[in-house]
Amino acid sequence: MQPYELTLTAAAHRIRTRRLSPVELVDSVLERIEQTEPGLNAYVTVTAERARDAAREAEHEAAAGHFRGPLHGTPVALKDLIDVEGLATTASSRARTGHRAAADSAVAARLAAAGTALLGKTHTHEFAYGLTTPQTRNAWDPARVAGGSSGGSAVAVAAGAATFALGTDTGGSIRVPAALNGVVGLKPTYGLVPRHGVTSLSWSLDHVGPLTRTVQDAALALNVLAAPRPRDGRAPRPADYRPTPDTDLTGVRVGVPRTYFFDRITPQVDTAVRAALTHLHDLGATLVEIDIPMTRYIQATQWGLMVPEATAYHEQMLRSAPEQYGPDIRVLLEAGELMPAGDYLRARRARTLMHQAWLRLFDEIDVIAAPTVPTTAAHTGQTMLTWADGTHESVSDAYVRLSAPADITGLPSLSVPVGHDREGLPIGMQLMARPLAEAALLQVGHAYEQTAPAHGRIPPAHTAPAHTPQAPLGAPAQGSALR
Repeated sequence: MQPYELTLTAAAHRIRTRRLSPVELVDSVLERIEQTEPGLNAYVTVTAERARDAAREAEHEAAAGHFRGPLHGTPVALKDLIDVEGLATTASSRARTGHRAAADSAVAARLAAAGTALLGKTHTHEFAYGLTTPQTRNAWDPARVAGGSSGGSAVAVAAGAATFALGTDTGGSIRVPAALNGVVGLKPTYGLVPRHGVTSLSWSLDHVGPLTRTVQDAALALNVLAAPRPRDGRAPRPADYRPTPDTDLTGVRVGVPRTYFFDRITPQVDTAVRAALTHLHDLGATLVEIDIPMTRYIQATQWGLMVPEATAYHEQMLRSAPEQYGPDIRVLLEAGELMPAGDYLRARRARTLMHQAWLRLFDEIDVIAAPTVPTTAAHTGQTMLTWADGTHESVSDAYVRLSAPADITGLPSLSVPVGHDREGLPIGMQLMARPLAEAALLQVGHAYEQTAPAHGRIPPAHTAPAHTPQAPLGAPAQGSALR
């Protein structure tokens, strides 16, 4: 096994036990990036020398017996909405040409303090306003979409071009690409991970979280990302989200939705997720059928919050240089200017009622299990889906439909791989829990992962497809800048 193939947990353990050098690990991942980038285009920029410098420093500290924490010496990629001092935060948009971050974001600072090595910045759908990341290709099939908007981060992790990565999630942007690329994606409880220094799409819905190869990896990353800040000069004891080795789920009540989540999904996704539910039952969990409340308001509430908030964030640039945005993003931002304030206030009220109704579900259950997305990765350029009942739905609407509820309610949600379809494309199941119940959520996901057939293999490096998909007009040119 090459070092780039190691999970975050395995790599961190080998570094701590001095069986792997951080320099060796970073060099292996950078070599993998050189193999995969021509076909996948996950990275906006690769900061190779910066990563090597950090790895050498981590190695010197390890040799002296000093470890900064469990992530010491591990390489990470950051979605290019996340500020790193001195580097561009392009948001994969022409509107950010010439930008340089003046300071680290809170999460970048925490990762740097933990001794990680920054590999580079990964592509997003322009300003995170989309669910496909069109300039990046799926790690399993370059003719398919990566999912978005954290598509670059998911693809890098899936391909072995990052040991772990960070993304953001406003309507599913961590979990959707995680499901489509066969990796783990964690959207923590709203506000648990700080968003200072992260370019916003919709401030009341935005979350920051990790994309990893295993649930245990996600917990390891969350321990650093969610570490509480000192108050009154005293550092509180940080939470430990790492799951135990126990895979017995006796006493865990798993809610299985009768409504909404299993409507309009492909038969192969349905089969894979229901097989995973059976597996949870075999581990001792009790399956409880539930009805999802207020489903008719989910889409309207999501868009009613996101569209005006995104437009407000971009107001100055939209008025001074609208041509800098891609046409798909510009029309959404301009539409936000036409939304009455009353509609936004009604969306906020609906979100409050929805949050309260979802909390009541957890009087009877501990977690909810459902498909992450209703179908596997669409072909590049495909815009519409036709369901068995004859209805039509855009690809983006389909991808956000099942992931948006956890953003609206702020509940933690974890996407885990549960199989592949007949074409070898990954399928994901999401688990949701009450606010701040990440430890319980990760324990259930880990129990499934440890006892189910392995689905987490790394796909081979792909060459670019014959017809390279075009990035939107607002996005930078394809290809990563290595420096």
